[in-house]
Amino acid sequence: MAVPSSPSIETFSPAASPLFLREDEVRRGVELLYFGYTRLTRSVDELLVDHGFGRAHHRALYFIARQPDLPVNALLKILSITKQSLGRVLNDLSDKALVETRAGEQDRRQKLLRLTDEGAAFEAQLFETLRVGLSAAYAAAGQESVTGFWRVLEGLIPEDERQMVMKLQGRGR
Repeated sequence: MAVPSSPSIETFSPAASPLFLREDEVRRGVELLYFGYTRLTRSVDELLVDHGFGRAHHRALYFIARQPDLPVNALLKILSITKQSLGRVLNDLSDKALVETRAGEQDRRQKLLRLTDEGAAFEAQLFETLRVGLSAAYAAAGQESVTGFWRVLEGLIPEDERQMVMKLQGRGR
């Protein structure tokens, strides 16, 4: 699906008030974040349910796709879930032949995760659904707004986790 060349989505939000840190302004941001995320992920959720999966499965697929041979411990840190929860997610994905594990080269006890061809195709389908929705919103908002949105989201990430996120984006050491 092509991204519209001119904005087709009218904004219903006024410009931020100079008093943008007041409760009403912050609540507006929380509500927009909540409703936007819910609507963005709705179609992905439908695809996941069809496969018997939830959002944790999607996040695992996404980050394994971004970093083939991702160590299980690294995924655990990225997802911020318990070992038990991650174990269930990885078992489900392995049972459906979407993820495979192999031993690390330096440390044979280390488990490295990689998507199978089927897993990569499913993750690409999920991502395409998100890409279409987010691209349309980006196009309607414009480049400066997208940069501002990224800065707000980056500000929500605790400082001790920012390096990990930058590394995932290929910007960290």
